[in-house]
Amino acid sequence: MKTSHYGILILACLLSSIGCGSTVQVRDLPPMPDTATIMQSATLGPGDVVEVRVYQEKELSGLFRVGVDGLFSYPLVGELSAIGLTASQLALAITKNLKAGYLREPQVSVFVKEFNSKKVFVLGEVRKPGTFRYEDKMTIVQAVTLAGGLKALAAKDRLILTRLVEGNEKKFVVPFERISQGRVSNVFLQPGDIVFVPESWL
Repeated sequence: MKTSHYGILILACLLSSIGCGSTVQVRDLPPMPDTATIMQSATLGPGDVVEVRVYQEKELSGLFRVGVDGLFSYPLVGELSAIGLTASQLALAITKNLKAGYLREPQVSVFVKEFNSKKVFVLGEVRKPGTFRYEDKMTIVQAVTLAGGLKALAAKDRLILTRLVEGNEKKFVVPFERISQGRVSNVFLQPGDIVFVPESWL
């Protein structure tokens, strides 16, 4: 959980674009995909933990952590590359390797248990701006809390959430204060989301 040069660059880009970029209200956010869809469609990276299940093959089933080089060691097969693959794509890769001389018709499933490589960014008028590991069902309130909470001059009901929607970058205005008071439903985050807290005068 630290501020990176990448995070600073994102902050600079946001500051330059808030005035000219179009924003919509958070109520216009597209429906949140279910957790399983998010976890299965996101690509893997260093530090992620996956559970591999091979039907009727307990010795080939278990938890595996992707190394910093994007590889992990798998029984019989050796090192496999997981970086950039979805869970289903990794399952296919394992199946292919097991069929190459080990099992006739392996039935392989892969489930993401920890997304340590996936981040959310909290920038602007918070006490500890930076990048934070994405957690299952993470909310905007949780993310701001991880960032130390809002500063005194924060525009508490005008947070900007930037998200990729169908390949396009969209910005949404989030009424954070009303959410924290329970007057508006909380907002669930997705991997890669950027939360920017402007000053009240912006």
